[in-house]
Amino acid sequence: MTDAPKLGFTTFTRWRGVLIVFCGENTKFGPATQRMLASTGDLVRRASAAERFTGKNGSVLDIVAPSGLKAPRLVVIGTGKDSDLKRKDLVKLGGLAIGKVPAVAAEATIVAEFASGALKGDQVADLVLGARLRAYSFDRYKTKRKKDDDRPKKVEVDFACSNPAAAEKAWAVAAAVADGVVLARDLINEPANVLYPAEFARRAGALTKLGVNVEVLDVAAMKKLGMGALLGVGQGSMHDSRLVVMRWNGGKRGAAPLAFIGKGVCFDTGGISIKPAAGMEDMKGDMAGAACVAGLMHALAARNAKVNAVGAIGLVENMPDGKAQRPGDIVKTMSGQTIEIINTDAEGRLVLADVLHYVNKRFKPRFLINLATLTGAIIVALGQEYAGMFANDDKLVERLVKAGEATGERVWRMPLGPEYDKMIDSKFADMKNTGGRWGGAITAAQLLQRFVDKTPWVHLDIAGTALGSPQTDINKSWSSGWGVRLLDRLVEEYYER
Repeated sequence: MTDAPKLGFTTFTRWRGVLIVFCGENTKFGPATQRMLASTGDLVRRASAAERFTGKNGSVLDIVAPSGLKAPRLVVIGTGKDSDLKRKDLVKLGGLAIGKVPAVAAEATIVAEFASGALKGDQVADLVLGARLRAYSFDRYKTKRKKDDDRPKKVEVDFACSNPAAAEKAWAVAAAVADGVVLARDLINEPANVLYPAEFARRAGALTKLGVNVEVLDVAAMKKLGMGALLGVGQGSMHDSRLVVMRWNGGKRGAAPLAFIGKGVCFDTGGISIKPAAGMEDMKGDMAGAACVAGLMHALAARNAKVNAVGAIGLVENMPDGKAQRPGDIVKTMSGQTIEIINTDAEGRLVLADVLHYVNKRFKPRFLINLATLTGAIIVALGQEYAGMFANDDKLVERLVKAGEATGERVWRMPLGPEYDKMIDSKFADMKNTGGRWGGAITAAQLLQRFVDKTPWVHLDIAGTALGSPQTDINKSWSSGWGVRLLDRLVEEYYER
């Protein structure tokens, strides 16, 4: 297997291997880049004319064995108008750049300069973030290389910039977020025979090395708390359920924490209401909400975020054993409310109901944000471009929308209302766990809302964005680790002041 590229920093005057540079409209280069390319004469101009390359954002000009340049290949990437570029665009350009490093190259240099001049330290860090995320691959279970695979086992990529020390300092912060995304991707991509509730809890425990307090509740502890809804989901599995509570105390002592809750169904067969066989293998990723929370807690701790935060994940496996819960069963939640089970495949909301109430009661947080691959209905509504957002607090919604636009992990608000609430009223219990075919994502959110009281709350349905993710300039993996960058930006922008 080929390891992920080693990323480093250098000056404009020291570069090696494949050379990757950026240009603006009309192939305008920055001053340092012009000096690097001076020995090539009018090579770029002639190649641009031949390929009709003008420097449009995202366009690429690839020149093999460029005359006059001590490089096996010169890659020119267009940025368009520099004034139009935002942070998320820099991240994408970093991903695009490293994606153009040939598979056979052992060394490459990406020049961190646009037409308007050299990038600042934090801008270079954004480029590197994109490169790191694009370079990610999950191939640990592949044991053989193809006979014709002559890729080098080690690849080194340098970012040439005006101030390598400043760039490296900025990258130390951005790397924490990158590592959080990678952690989330790794968890989601793992097969369910490897990552079951106890193993997930063990991996979350590794966050203690970063100063995160990690507490694991077993079945006995959850029974004592009365978490009948969560435990009902996992009772058919040979793997016992777990509740993991992660606490990062980087803010003022005694200040109310921010709370993030994740659905962690490590595998979802649907239970007695079993799913169709086609595509069921994807249900190893039904714990993507929990993976995001774990990745976020890693990011906050690794960058020493000045905030108090709680991450709680309910870890279960939904299996159709003889001990599994049945349609028609009634479970009692920790809050005392009862739920009639109509469909055992509507299980994630049962897990979240108990965890939301537990976190709200124990920690009295400033807000609750939960993430879950909850419904196929949200994919029908929004596809894979936006996560569905349901909320009881307009201010929190506004902040998440802005964080989503800034990172490219976008959210779209969906409705809540008493009319939908009536659809989950039960003849035999306080509520039923599904309201039928119509408005399925909404009725699921309505159920969750019954467990948050008046605490500001957002439910993010990430079924369309978290797994089977679209291939982009910064993600070539089955899972994108969606949500880590979104929530880290939310915390950074609005809650660390």
